[in-house]
Amino acid sequence: MIDRITELLGDEAESLLSHVCATIPKQQLHLPGPDYIDTVFVQSDRPAPVVRALATMLGHGRLGGTGYMSILPVDQGIEHSAAASFAPNPIYFDPAGIVELAIEAGCNAVCSTLGVLGSVARKYAHKIPFMLKINHNELLSLPAIHDETLFASVDQAFDMGAVAVGATVYFGSPESRRQIQEVSEAFARAHELGMACVLWAYLRNPAFVKGGVDYHTAADLTGQANHLAATIGADVVKQKQATNNGGYTAIGLGKTDKRVYAELTTDHPIDLTRYQVANCYMGRIGLINSGGASGAADFAEAVKTAVINKRAGGMGLISGRKAFQRPMAEGVKLLNAIQDVYLCPEVTVA
Repeated sequence: MIDRITELLGDEAESLLSHVCATIPKQQLHLPGPDYIDTVFVQSDRPAPVVRALATMLGHGRLGGTGYMSILPVDQGIEHSAAASFAPNPIYFDPAGIVELAIEAGCNAVCSTLGVLGSVARKYAHKIPFMLKINHNELLSLPAIHDETLFASVDQAFDMGAVAVGATVYFGSPESRRQIQEVSEAFARAHELGMACVLWAYLRNPAFVKGGVDYHTAADLTGQANHLAATIGADVVKQKQATNNGGYTAIGLGKTDKRVYAELTTDHPIDLTRYQVANCYMGRIGLINSGGASGAADFAEAVKTAVINKRAGGMGLISGRKAFQRPMAEGVKLLNAIQDVYLCPEVTVA
């Protein structure tokens, strides 16, 4: 297993697999593991049914019992348009194909929209944990806007047998205050009904691109988004993996501290992601990174992202387009390659 991982990492293998994090030591983190629910999550104020719901996801699939997650998310039919998402592989216009891919790949859960999951709920909700994504940004409005709006209610998720709900907040956008309020209220209701909550803690503002550099994935800004996500009740935070740093200082935004850049981070991708984990209450709230868009080097990129996430102290990967925009057999192999990183004992926390 480690040989295949090393092969896919190529020239970056040594840097990624042997790095020792000297910023925030792993001993200060609450790390994923077989006992995560019993020793970390159960200390929270979450009702017992929520604990059971999260345990259901963590106990399912190839990673079941490890404390790590591999989730298939397919909400791109709304977020990116069905044509742009499913034309490469039209079998996924049928919601059954989406769920079958997650089952065949041994994922912990499948996440999609009200329509997708609702259309096949009676066939599959007892076979794999469902996560219903309740808000979306759609692209048919003209002029185009970037605003996550509610497409479904938490009660609809409960009625179809979902164990979790997912939602997005575009932190930094003019609409973010409304989204924070909507999602906070929705997550409170989900917890009342015994469902776990996952927040896509994304940044969205044209001002976050400065001097030709895109700071939407800066460690300092995404770290604060993670902190806000944990604050409004997320049980798991989904975040794009950090690719740079210094967003606060470059943009002239808010408040920060020079020690964030001099002591708590370096330019190494594992250290940047470690800072994201630290902002998830030092790992009390799990961090899953997104898999990104599909491309020519999907297997290598997916494995690299998983290695960085695991070695930083993260809880897993949520990868969609890299898997479903290819034949199902290849999609299964890609998701299994991601899972192998978390199953491989030689890939340790840095």
